[in-house]
Amino acid sequence: MISVFDLFSIGIGPSSSHTVGPMRAACAFVHTLKQSALLSRTERVVAECYGSLGQTGKGHGTGKAIILGLAGFEPESVDIEAIPAFLDQVEHSQTLRLGGEQPSQFPRVGAILFNRRKTLPAHSNGMTLRAFAGDALLFEQTYYSIGGGFIIEESHFANAREEAARFDAAHPVPYPFESGAQLLAQCQESGLSISGLMLANEKVFRSEAEIKAGLRKIWQAMQGCVERG
Repeated sequence: MISVFDLFSIGIGPSSSHTVGPMRAACAFVHTLKQSALLSRTERVVAECYGSLGQTGKGHGTGKAIILGLAGFEPESVDIEAIPAFLDQVEHSQTLRLGGEQPSQFPRVGAILFNRRKTLPAHSNGMTLRAFAGDALLFEQTYYSIGGGFIIEESHFANAREEAARFDAAHPVPYPFESGAQLLAQCQESGLSISGLMLANEKVFRSEAEIKAGLRKIWQAMQGCVERG
């Protein structure tokens, strides 16, 4: 099941696949470095974008999103008003604190590479991140930004459908549906409105208080977008 919070996730624009996904991937990469006790040894990071990310990533803010993610910012909580000044500081200093703590080199040229003619085999939105100590490669990870801000590590890509099926089997919702017609049929049979049915399904994953709090955050984010034009 895809949650309403997956469909209406909070993130920076202009593209969920080209901006939110890469930002989450970069943040996840730094988190993995920290868990593996490699962060303190990392002196520089290189990001390579492939396929659609390589072809149109510059126009969709992919590079900026990668920088923010490497710095430890997340799409849901980053202060968008502070982004321009932060990016200017990174560009002028040519350094970046990974996860907000580990100093690393981040030169204007070579830190982020956009491969316009190369596509990774599993998906058109691919990116590979590499951590170095000097010239020695410490760790690398390839991620795919599959749309909607979702990311999958390359090692999990082949089994993603099976993993999703296992998750759904372990968390059955009371009113499953795979089309609009099935949704309406479930409403007619249960006597619930669409919103009531969706609430019942969402309560499998989180409490009603958490759902309402999440919806308020989405509404506030949407209002902020309208106010800023």
